[in-house]
Amino acid sequence: MTHDLLLALVAFAFVSSITPGPNNLMLMASGANFGFRRTVPHMLGIGIGFTVMVILVGAGLIGIFDAVPVTHQVLKVVSILYLLWLAWKIAHAAPPADRSETAGRPMTFLQAAAFQWVNPKAWTMALTAIAVYAPDRSLWAILLVGLTFGLVNLPSVSTWAVLGQQLRRFLTSPARLRVFNWTMAALLVASLLPVVYH
Repeated sequence: MTHDLLLALVAFAFVSSITPGPNNLMLMASGANFGFRRTVPHMLGIGIGFTVMVILVGAGLIGIFDAVPVTHQVLKVVSILYLLWLAWKIAHAAPPADRSETAGRPMTFLQAAAFQWVNPKAWTMALTAIAVYAPDRSLWAILLVGLTFGLVNLPSVSTWAVLGQQLRRFLTSPARLRVFNWTMAALLVASLLPVVYH
């Protein structure tokens, strides 16, 4: 991979990782509801889970979509239904009576890693990255794309958890936290619109 192509890959990884999407909206909600420290497993699950996903897509899963186009539609429907369920869970998250309590549970490392497989934005990012930056599907190119995303993705998505944690100080009343959670749920549903109408 040339120097220019590597820089383009880093730019693509950064822009696609830091812009709003299901992962980032859920991290912001988690940071606001549970704080940064309890959101760390969620962040690591996204960063490592997505890196593994990119490598596996490049290693052969991309061929399934080429060979059996209906799998793309099945994945789309499952992803939409799962994200609607997550939006409902966020909207109905009960604010703890005492913010110092460990009420509720943030997403675990494994849950966040598994979520990448039903996240429409993650699939779009992975398929585009492999098609554009590893078109020959060589092991070296695939690993380089995966490693680049691993190094860029985690710090990028972490900023959303930090933003959520900073919002925490303004969400001191159950009413404000409820409004925030409903807003995050609505934005999560809105993030599905490009998937539905694509």
